[in-house]
Amino acid sequence: MKKNVLLTAAMSCAMLVPALQAKAQGETVVVEEETVAVSEVPCKTHYYVPKTDNWFIQFGAGVATPFVEGVNDKGDRERHFTVNYNLGFGKWFSPYMGFRVAFNGGPLHWEDHGMYRAKYVGANVDFMWDMFNSLGGANSKRVFSIVPFVGLGATYLWDQNPAGNISMEHGYKKTKSVTLPVSAGLQLRFRLCKYVDFFAEARAGFYGDNFNNIAFGRPIDINLTVNGGFAVTFGGRDYQAYNPCDYLGYIDNLNNQVNDLRGSLATTAAALAAAEAQLPCPEVVEQEVVVETAPLMATVRFSLNSSKITDTEMVNVFNIAEWMKANPEQNVAIVGYADKDTGTSEYNMGLSKRRAQSVYDALTGKYGISGDRLTIQAEGSDVQPYSENNWNRIVIFSAQ
Repeated sequence: MKKNVLLTAAMSCAMLVPALQAKAQGETVVVEEETVAVSEVPCKTHYYVPKTDNWFIQFGAGVATPFVEGVNDKGDRERHFTVNYNLGFGKWFSPYMGFRVAFNGGPLHWEDHGMYRAKYVGANVDFMWDMFNSLGGANSKRVFSIVPFVGLGATYLWDQNPAGNISMEHGYKKTKSVTLPVSAGLQLRFRLCKYVDFFAEARAGFYGDNFNNIAFGRPIDINLTVNGGFAVTFGGRDYQAYNPCDYLGYIDNLNNQVNDLRGSLATTAAALAAAEAQLPCPEVVEQEVVVETAPLMATVRFSLNSSKITDTEMVNVFNIAEWMKANPEQNVAIVGYADKDTGTSEYNMGLSKRRAQSVYDALTGKYGISGDRLTIQAEGSDVQPYSENNWNRIVIFSAQ
């Protein structure tokens, strides 16, 4: 009987070690006797914006003044400022970079031996850089930022009076033009509340010499606009952070457990060899075999505010299903948790239950495990099994 007890223990350990090795290999980790500490691996936090977040529209007004050919009758250049209107929409696709489509338009006045008047409208695609987030670290609640931008666009000018000196067919002077400017500018952005910013920006548009239908002198015409207004953000404003090394501590823990089991297996093998050396036994003593349920190592991690099982984590659900099929007498508790740093305690309790329910649905619906063998438990963020908060967006299994 002693021999049977030792053999049973050895076979149990032999079955557990390959299962744990398969789990580790599913995470692209080769189990070694010595593992690399998390602190020795260089990690960097990255940010991304969900598709529906950080969209914005802006509207405002200001002034425009052209820098084109022209002198007044006294030979001096004279600036004329006219009202300018601004409308645009865009998206920040990271804490550092964004884009927008911006529209500007209004009347223009300039001197060239007399007053010229025209109307214009322009559209620009701008690429924007948040200087403070890039230099000072990502912060969605930053009150003030400086945002340089560059853009490409098209401008339509019409109703020019009097006509310019550029001739069309049949000798008519041009009163309309279509030009493709390159522009650059600087925006000062002030956060008023979670969804509304005030902005003040200046843009210089650089055109060919035919912008105002007058061609002589300087080869480039410039239109300078200064606008102020409001930008309204839709969807979430925060940036989602992720670190590719978040799993390393968890994997190190699994490696240590596998190595502990290897040590236990070696000890059991030595004890078995010692018992066999004493055979035949002078007396057979029947002993009650006590089988202790080994802890279940597989867990399922979730993204922030999500109860959807990713393809990467589905392998852990599969491993639990295979273990339950190999151990039909065992029942399993599915315990859901949430990160205490995000959301209220009440909301996190519901989120942890939805996570546990997702795993329950996958085990019963996809892998054919009977629901009678499963129980669901929600701990919310009241219980935090790990010191790293990001690790607590998790479902943990325990044998019943």
